[in-house]
Amino acid sequence: MKNPTIISLGGSLVVPDGVDTAFVSAFRALIQERIKLGESFIVIVGGGKVCRRYQAAAGELGVMDKDQLDWVGIYATRLNAELVRVAFGDVAHTELVLDPAVLPSVSAPLVIGAGWKPGHSTDFDAILMAESVEAKRIINVSNIDYVYNKDPRTFPDAQKIEKATWAEFRAILPEPSAWVPGLNAPFDPVAAKRADELSLEIAIMNGNNLEHLKNYLEGKPFTGTVIK
Repeated sequence: MKNPTIISLGGSLVVPDGVDTAFVSAFRALIQERIKLGESFIVIVGGGKVCRRYQAAAGELGVMDKDQLDWVGIYATRLNAELVRVAFGDVAHTELVLDPAVLPSVSAPLVIGAGWKPGHSTDFDAILMAESVEAKRIINVSNIDYVYNKDPRTFPDAQKIEKATWAEFRAILPEPSAWVPGLNAPFDPVAAKRADELSLEIAIMNGNNLEHLKNYLEGKPFTGTVIK
């Protein structure tokens, strides 16, 4: 693939409760438009509520092993991703790409990926994909407008962050000692540590308004947070 843009697409957008076909359709139209302009993309799809609901159910059934809980979440991401892949038809590579080592052999302008193996979030998988193709930026499209210095749902005085260094951003995340299956954070702390090491630029934005993504891809001002 030639200079692909990496998108970590939150499962909360694809399946907020039921499948959001209107979102998938609008996302498809935007990416297809960019591909016609000669761009290429790697889109890693997350699990969202589907992932967390299944992991919670597994916990209620007595499953305590972190790897087993991770596998439950991984297959949720793959189901979401397969839906996105087939929606793109022939534009997308013919199967999900999970292992970054596969990327050099792919000629399609669009690759859809999902969770790979235990111990990884899809944010971290996106980092691995970026490292494999030497991409310098990742777009994290989720259901939040900005990263905040603390949870705005709990703290009314939380302040939005429009730009941050990696040191500033990582200071507000949990300690990146290990990946916690189903963690609900603006970005996986383990992935953030690796992105910092690679000097990647991460843009975090709300995909419920795809104008933000369109503007970022066009180099225009957008609503969201940039970490670099």
